[in-house]
Amino acid sequence: MNRFQRPTSRNILIALHDLLAATTALFASCYFRFENYGLAERLPLLMRILPYFLIACGVVFYLFHLTTTKWRFISLLDALNIVKATSVLAFILLVFDYIVIAPNLYGTFFLGKQTIVLYWLFQIFLLAATRFAYRYFRYKRTLVHTKTSDAAPVIVVGRAADAEIFFRSVESGAVKQLRPVGLLSPSHADIGHTIRGIPVLGGVDDLDAVVADFAERQRPIKRIIMTPSAFEPEAQPESVLVRGRKLGLKVSRLPSLGEGGEVPHLAPVAVEDLLLRPSRTIDYERLEALVKNKSVVVTGGGGSIGSEICDRVVTFGASRLLIVENSEPALYAIVEALGAKSRAAVVEGRIADIRDRERLVRLMDEFKPDIVFHAAALKHVPILERDWSEGVKTNIFGSVNVADAALASGAEAMVMISTDKAIEPVSMLGLTKRFAEMYCQALDHELASRIGGNKPMRLISVRFGNVLASNGSVVPKFKAQIEAGGPVTVTHPDMVRYFMTIREACDLVITAASHAMTPERPDVSVYVLNMGQPVKIVDLAERMIRLSGLQPHHDIEISFTGVRPGERLNEILFASEEPTIEIGLSGILAAKPNEPPMDLLHKWLATLTEAVAMEDKATIRSVLKDAVPEFKANT
Repeated sequence: MNRFQRPTSRNILIALHDLLAATTALFASCYFRFENYGLAERLPLLMRILPYFLIACGVVFYLFHLTTTKWRFISLLDALNIVKATSVLAFILLVFDYIVIAPNLYGTFFLGKQTIVLYWLFQIFLLAATRFAYRYFRYKRTLVHTKTSDAAPVIVVGRAADAEIFFRSVESGAVKQLRPVGLLSPSHADIGHTIRGIPVLGGVDDLDAVVADFAERQRPIKRIIMTPSAFEPEAQPESVLVRGRKLGLKVSRLPSLGEGGEVPHLAPVAVEDLLLRPSRTIDYERLEALVKNKSVVVTGGGGSIGSEICDRVVTFGASRLLIVENSEPALYAIVEALGAKSRAAVVEGRIADIRDRERLVRLMDEFKPDIVFHAAALKHVPILERDWSEGVKTNIFGSVNVADAALASGAEAMVMISTDKAIEPVSMLGLTKRFAEMYCQALDHELASRIGGNKPMRLISVRFGNVLASNGSVVPKFKAQIEAGGPVTVTHPDMVRYFMTIREACDLVITAASHAMTPERPDVSVYVLNMGQPVKIVDLAERMIRLSGLQPHHDIEISFTGVRPGERLNEILFASEEPTIEIGLSGILAAKPNEPPMDLLHKWLATLTEAVAMEDKATIRSVLKDAVPEFKANT
C-alpha cells in the first residue's frame, strides 16, 4: 500500500479475515497436537499471548502485502508471499517457544516443533484457500456469463506467452463479448498443450482447417485475434490476414504492452502493421528519466511527428508542455487530445510561426523550457522544389530562431527533427535541413568550447526516413488509391525507402536526446535511427494490394509516373565525410559533427536573408551550394 494512501474498508476486512485465520490456525494446531488434556493446561497462557501474536501477524501481513492484494487477481507471487509471511510467523512462535516461554515457565517446550509445523500448514491453507476459492468463483462466473451471452467465438494467433495475457483479460472481464476457443501458434513447442484451459489447435497453416471444423460443429468462428508475436515473419502475418479476409472473418490485433493502456484492448489490423520489421526495443525507464518533471517545448506540435512527441513526453511524466503551432485546427486537436487523457502535466498551446523570431524568443523566455523538440518544418519534396524561398524561411531561418530562443531561455537541450534526405542532398528539403543541422552543430560546438559558467546546452539533430501513416506518407496514399479502385501510382520501379512507425520514431528521438544529455557530453550531435532494411516501393504497393484481398496488375493496376524533381532512387544514412560511431543504444547510430565555423554560417545567413527578400533564387542556390558542396540538384 502506498504510504500516502489510507486503508480502505476492503483492506480492513481482509486484515480482519487474516487475523481470524491466524487465530484459528494457532488454536487448531494446539488442539490436534495436544487434544483435550494438553490443550486445557495451555489455554490460559495461549489467551495471554494471543494479542501480542496478532499484533505480530498484522505487521507481517502488511509487510508481505497480504492486506492489499486483490483476491480476484491472486497469483503465484501472492501465494509465495503467503508462504513467506507464514514462515516468518512460525519462526516467531519458535523463538517464543524455545527462548521466552518454555525455559521461564515450563522448563520444557510449550508448543513444540510438531505444533509449529501444524500451525504453518494450517495458516497457509486458511490464507490461500479463501483467496483462491474467491478467484475461482469470479472466474466461473465470468466464464458462465461469456458462454451464455452473445460473446463471439474467436481464434487467437500467436505464441502462448502472448495469448495468455489475452486469456487472462477475458477471464477477468477486462475484455468482453469475446470467447477464445483455440490458439494457433507459430511455435511447435506450444502445439498439443492447453493455455488456461484453451487448447493449442495447431500451427498458423491450420487456420482454414480449424475454422472449417468449428463450422461443421455449428460453432462458427467470428473473429481472429492476432497477438504481437503473430506479426513476426515466421508467423506468416500476411497469410493470416489474407486468409482471414477470404473466410469472411474480422481480424483484430492485440497491441503490445508498450503501446499504452492498462487494459489489453483490440484494434483493427491495418496493412501498415505488416509492412515493418519487428519494432525496436525501447528502454522506457531511460526515457522517463530524461523527461520526468521537466518543462518541454515542442514546435510543430500539431503535426504527425510533433503530436506524437507531445503525447510521449506527457506519458513519460513531463510537468509542463508548451505546444507551438501555426495551424489553429492542428493546435486545437492536439491540446484537446492530451487534455482528454487527464495527464498530470500542464499543457499549453500557443499559435506562433517559427519564422517570427521575436514572438518565439518571447514565448520561450516566458516558459523557461528544460528541453525543446523542434519538429516544425516544411517537408514535401515537390512543393519545396517549386518554392525554394519558403523552404529557406521555415527550415533554415525558423530552425535558427528556435535554436537561439532555446539558448536564450536557458534550456538544457534542443533536439531538431531532421531527415535522411539531408545526407548528400539532391532536394531543397534535404538541403535546407542539412543547413539547419550545420547551424545546430556549430552552436553546440561553440557552447562546448566555452570555459566556465553553467553546463552548456546541447543541440542535436535526429534523422529518420519515411514514417508510416504520417501526413503525406506513401502508405495512406496507397490505401486511398486501393479503396478507390486504383491505379496505385509509384514513381519508379527501383525506388527504395526506409520505413518506421510514428511511435517508434518518436521514442528513438527521445532516446537519442537522453544519450546526448549524459554528463560526459558525447562528441556527437547527429543521430540516425537505424530503420533496418529498405523497402522497395513497388513491392510495398503490391503487398498492400494483396493484403486488401485483391490481385496486383489484375484487380488493381500499378502505374509508374516517373521520378519527381528532388527525388532519388535510394536514400543513405550517413554522408561520406561523417565518421560514424556506435553509442551502445539499440536502433541508433551517431556521427561526429562536421560543421563550418559559426562566423561563416552567419555570413551565409545574412546573404540568404537578402536573397530571400529579393526572391533571388540564383543567389539562394549559390549560397546553399557553397554551404553544402555535396548538394547535387536532381531537376
